[in-house]
Amino acid sequence: IAGFTHAQADGLRKIISKKDKELEIADYYDQFKKGALVKKVSLNDIQSIWKMITSFSGYSFCKPHSASYARVSFQAAYLKTHYPAEFMAAVISNQGGFYSTFAYVSEAGRLSVKILPPDINKSNISWKGHNHKLRVGLLSIKDLCLKTMKTIIKERKKTVFSNLEDFFVRVNPREDEVRALVHSGGLDSLDDQGNRAALLWAFASWQKQGKKVDQQPSLFDLNGFNHTGFNPIGFKHGRPITNIPKLPAENPVEKLRREFLVLGFLCACHPIILFKDIILQHGAIKAMHLPVFANKKIKFAGWLITGKVVKTKNGDPMKFLTFEDETGIVETVFFPKPYAVFCHSLDYGRPYLLYGKLDSNWGAITLIVEKTCPLPLI
Repeated sequence: IAGFTHAQADGLRKIISKKDKELEIADYYDQFKKGALVKKVSLNDIQSIWKMITSFSGYSFCKPHSASYARVSFQAAYLKTHYPAEFMAAVISNQGGFYSTFAYVSEAGRLSVKILPPDINKSNISWKGHNHKLRVGLLSIKDLCLKTMKTIIKERKKTVFSNLEDFFVRVNPREDEVRALVHSGGLDSLDDQGNRAALLWAFASWQKQGKKVDQQPSLFDLNGFNHTGFNPIGFKHGRPITNIPKLPAENPVEKLRREFLVLGFLCACHPIILFKDIILQHGAIKAMHLPVFANKKIKFAGWLITGKVVKTKNGDPMKFLTFEDETGIVETVFFPKPYAVFCHSLDYGRPYLLYGKLDSNWGAITLIVEKTCPLPLI
């Protein structure tokens, strides 16, 4: 209409969205008017069109954003529905979003996606999903540094790790990294006994043998070969880890507890299932059944996953907290009075028994909490 270039049109778009734009917009109007008159557009039409253009400022922010987010939401919903494992792997690996890895793993479980534990012979640094299976990435193992992760991937490309000493020699991990790998299940594929304690025993034995070998000068030392740490040749050729004793069976709950401390979640189940007996004793309602009890007072047992503190008009603190069980997520509100009473006992990453009234608004259920107490840790 006015013969604007793409650059001029984009410049006008930016100016329209600004608050203090009177002088600049007047300059653009002069350019627009001159260009339109050259193209034989009447003055009335020019003014009418210009009025429509400037009115764009009323929705130039909200409409494009709502349209953009609507598109992203639709795409995400499609991927989550049809490719749940791949979608959740990308979300967790991205390390972003409002929720923690724990919450995303729980959601994957509710989508019938099987969570596979980390494995030094199968896991990538990032999470990977395929065919309704989600493999934990090495990045989720506490105390495992990026250098060690890259070494694992690099060495594995040459050939898979065949046994414990093979892994220890080629990767040379720190002691805390080995413990993290053991407790996370990352070394289970190399465990002949099916006992993670045996893996720790094997590493301790490997360390002990390594010190002995290091104290003995070898041909490489005599030839000026500079090595640090343990002697890999000594282990790989003639000093394998042997005579691992038959250790007592692991305590199943303790095994899960250690896995949770290292990963921040459990691969086999939602941790709140471990409290099912005490939850049943209190008659708590599952998250998936809460809509049936709208506007009624109920008990709910949930794992605290995230929250946000706000203030009322009077400046009193209150908090919105999100809990979940194995069946779903529940939003809760702690108004100032109950929040003042219970705020000091609210810690993320543990289960709570909540008592309050369910508020239903446009189909959304919110638990207005009156009382709460932490479930005793196992």
